[in-house]
Amino acid sequence: MSASQGTFAIRGWCPDAWRPMAAGDGLLMRVKPRLARLSREQGLALAGLARRFGNGLIDVTSRANLQLRGVQEAGWPELLDKLVALALVDAEPLREARRNVLVAPDWQVGDDTHRIALALLDKLPEFPELPGKMGFVIDAGAAPMLREEPGDFRIERGLDGALILRADGREAGAPLAPGSEVEALPGLAQWFVASGGAASGRMARHHAALPDWAAEAVAPAAGAALPDSGVHPLGTLVVLPFGQADAARFEALLDHPQATGLRFLPGRRVLVEGVFDDALADPADAALLHVDACPGAPQCPQASVSTRDLARALAPLVLGRLHVSGCAKGCARSAPADLVLTGREGLFDLAFHARAGAPPEQSGLTPADLLARFGAA
Repeated sequence: MSASQGTFAIRGWCPDAWRPMAAGDGLLMRVKPRLARLSREQGLALAGLARRFGNGLIDVTSRANLQLRGVQEAGWPELLDKLVALALVDAEPLREARRNVLVAPDWQVGDDTHRIALALLDKLPEFPELPGKMGFVIDAGAAPMLREEPGDFRIERGLDGALILRADGREAGAPLAPGSEVEALPGLAQWFVASGGAASGRMARHHAALPDWAAEAVAPAAGAALPDSGVHPLGTLVVLPFGQADAARFEALLDHPQATGLRFLPGRRVLVEGVFDDALADPADAALLHVDACPGAPQCPQASVSTRDLARALAPLVLGRLHVSGCAKGCARSAPADLVLTGREGLFDLAFHARAGAPPEQSGLTPADLLARFGAA
């Protein structure tokens, strides 16, 4: 670890409801809504649970999962039981741990994304044990929308219009038989384990030659951008700044007679299904779409700096992607950003076109230093 990185604990696993993680404000419990969707009833119930058992804050992660914050250890078992009863957590811990599935957000009942994702969820018991951060991407719409989102095993549309199975990090994928697309996924996962992939931790870092049946044969179709905010064919897209809302915000989004549920998108956006109202989307929130910032201190015990007030202040001053990270782990964004600020010993390191923790161009900067550098009045 370089001096610029400072000291932080590498946990090597992601929290879930069965294995909550200690944070500065209590336990953090991750909930993985199936198909990244909450029905209206589930959404209202989850907001109530966040208020009753936690501090009322709910995070939306970069992979469209949710995190309840401030959960107390004494209440965790009862909260877990209620989440299982709501079908938001699997009653089998191993199955819950494997349920890392990202889906194209514009799926509709019965389409390829919906059909394949449900088949994958049923097939999870057949998969070998994989490193905890590995996941699946089902991006089977007319044009892949999740090309920039991390995922190790990808089913997406090929250039020829058919579906392909692509190992992350490879330029092309293998054609899939219509109707049995998910059958190939356990085999590719088993090959990953058998070929020593666990040592690399992720498919994109595992450079062994693929088996012949999974060889790169078909390039993926041209990608499409994820929608930003405003009215959408399925409802209204709303930006949650830094991926966090309180229980009252969830309830307010669902407080409409036409609201049928909430869908969560990568990039910390939520689609309010069935409601077509631009007034739901705050332009000030949408202006923060190019900014990533973790909770920072004091919510995270590994952060030495406050992050989000500085991120808000810098947002209108910075062109391109801005990432403000409380430590070198870079939890809010794993990809490089045009400008990244990394907290270290109460001050910031500054780097360009880099990830959190990268060797800095400048170190020891205060928030005032940074605001002055980028032209704050």
